Amino acid sequence: MVDILLGLQWGDEGKGKIVDVLAPDYKVVARFQGGPNAGHTLEFDGKKHVLHQIPSGIFRDDCINIIGNGVVLDPIIFKKEIDGLASYNIDFKKNLFISKKTAIIIPTHRLLDAAYEQAKGSAKIGSTLKGIGPTYSDKVSRQGLRLGDILSVNFKEKYQKLVNSHKQILDFYKYEYSLEEAEKEFFAALEFIKTFNLVDGEYLINSQLSEKGTKVLAEGAQGSLLDIDFGSYPFVTSSSTTAAGVCSGLGVAPSKINEVYGIFKAYCTRVGSGPFPTELLEETGEKMRKEGKEFGSTTGRPRRCGWMDLPALKYSIMLNGVTQLVMMKVDVLNIFDEISICTHYELPDGSTTEELPFDICDVEVKPIYKTFKGWNCSLENITDFDKMPEELKAYTAYIEKEVGVPVTYVSTGPDRTATLTRASGL
Repeated sequence: MVDILLGLQWGDEGKGKIVDVLAPDYKVVARFQGGPNAGHTLEFDGKKHVLHQIPSGIFRDDCINIIGNGVVLDPIIFKKEIDGLASYNIDFKKNLFISKKTAIIIPTHRLLDAAYEQAKGSAKIGSTLKGIGPTYSDKVSRQGLRLGDILSVNFKEKYQKLVNSHKQILDFYKYEYSLEEAEKEFFAALEFIKTFNLVDGEYLINSQLSEKGTKVLAEGAQGSLLDIDFGSYPFVTSSSTTAAGVCSGLGVAPSKINEVYGIFKAYCTRVGSGPFPTELLEETGEKMRKEGKEFGSTTGRPRRCGWMDLPALKYSIMLNGVTQLVMMKVDVLNIFDEISICTHYELPDGSTTEELPFDICDVEVKPIYKTFKGWNCSLENITDFDKMPEELKAYTAYIEKEVGVPVTYVSTGPDRTATLTRASGL
């Protein structure tokens, strides 16, 4: 069966750490969407590791890692990631496989990304400028390149045809650029990738599933509220970040899906532009940002911070069919005397709702809060949830009751060991 682990907010929920924690129970960990705009942070043995395209089970020697067809892969960043893991003596031939149907990010995709964002001016979306959107656009318009194409004798012709079409767009935007160095690095990275396991990913993952007792963990990248269909459009990513994306992003049938782990922070963050009803723009938000070290692992940009948003959380749980919840970074709230949770929105006409409005990007919604007493103490060295402060127990129980899904894991720190398994009260 396939279990899914994905973020329920605007990304940066801590998916990488939890995949690493859960990986020992799985034979396969597979990425099903997104690209190098993801930054999955793992911390163990006193070291911090950030993965952008490689599945987070890579540090487990007995775990097969698959980069699925729903991912967009930047060969240059991939090579740098692999080089950065050299000291760990990972046997990539044994445990890393890449689908031939994975779309390739070429140098001009990144140029297009920058040109589009520059042209938007003050209305920019907040792209990571990694070429993700243009690559997915080419895929949907049926002119993109896939990893299997690099094995073709006429790959250079296919590549040049795509580049020429990109150059016409760049000329239209009067965007100045130089390609020579980027292309040199790109083609060197392609030769490097040819030494890896390039496979028909859908056959590989289904052959694994046919073995009795094999468990697969599908690892999402960006959060559910950035989904191309259901996120705060147009301030979204370019792929399906919800559970539905697993089937098309890996080539598995819906009947294979079992548990859906939904990860959320005990508060909210967002990188880039777009609506954020509970955003804290004053001292409290800055305090939260500093305590949580809320700076993008991919971009380094400061994250916008705010209180927990229950309408948004309920929405993501509904879309994904979440069966278990994982609450992250509760330790960041250690420093607050009072903690708030948004329970409803007040709309411009004065009415209230628990639903995300279609026009949330165009109208201002006012969060309605419920306030809780903070625990205001360290959670370090607590290894049993029952020994947590009563205030944290009450906070957790309230969220669990409101959303109707059990909180089965609670993270109290960045290290993989600072993760408590909880017997839910539901």
